Amino acid sequence: MKLTLSNFDAVTFDVYGTLIDWEPAITAFLTGWARRNGLTTPGDELLMAFDRARTVIQTERPAHLYPDILRRCFDRICSEHGIEPDGPTREAFAASPKTWPAYPDSHEGLVALQAQARIGALSNIDNASLQASSDILGITFDLLVTAERVGAYKPDMSHFDTALADLGTQGIPRERILHVGQSLRADVVPANLLGLASVWVHRPGRVMGLSGAPSARPDLTVSSLAELVAAIIPDSVGDRATSAA
Repeated sequence: MKLTLSNFDAVTFDVYGTLIDWEPAITAFLTGWARRNGLTTPGDELLMAFDRARTVIQTERPAHLYPDILRRCFDRICSEHGIEPDGPTREAFAASPKTWPAYPDSHEGLVALQAQARIGALSNIDNASLQASSDILGITFDLLVTAERVGAYKPDMSHFDTALADLGTQGIPRERILHVGQSLRADVVPANLLGLASVWVHRPGRVMGLSGAPSARPDLTVSSLAELVAAIIPDSVGDRATSAA
């Protein structure tokens, strides 16, 4: 499928992993904690331990706000390594989303897209953390759907149902919506099930959200937001995207 922005009135985004570069920040935090506690566990193993923990906790207690998800993830990782959780580090981890950096191409890409379409954020996060991330991105989204708002975490369909309903009140049908995400499991698969066009942003070296989704079929695969803009906005500058097989 050839995607062009003129075919869409709204572009919705996963935020963390797609626009915000959270994996190195999480790895650095947990590696620092491990080193201070005399552990030599590699950073990639700590990151995967976090990924496993958050998936289980989000499923078990979907109404938890994201800072509490992070507290519980930290507790599980401590338990796995026989370390007693310390309160200040636990709270620092819970607050860390407000400091996670944006990818260098995120702001420019969002501005280019918002010049021609509405842009939305569908995120497994709390409202306050997303506002902090929006400030880091230097963007005001036209649509916000958070885990706090819907009381669930993607891939739960309530995120997408809420976005479709909000955009529908603005006269935008689902066939005029493009969804963009880094997670195959939490973004591309739900988009496929709902008949939404989708883009997989496969950021180099990033690993969370890639497993457990053999049925995922993005309409386009890119390695950056800059590549997405170049692919779907005619005459834009940048590398051309490669269509998904």
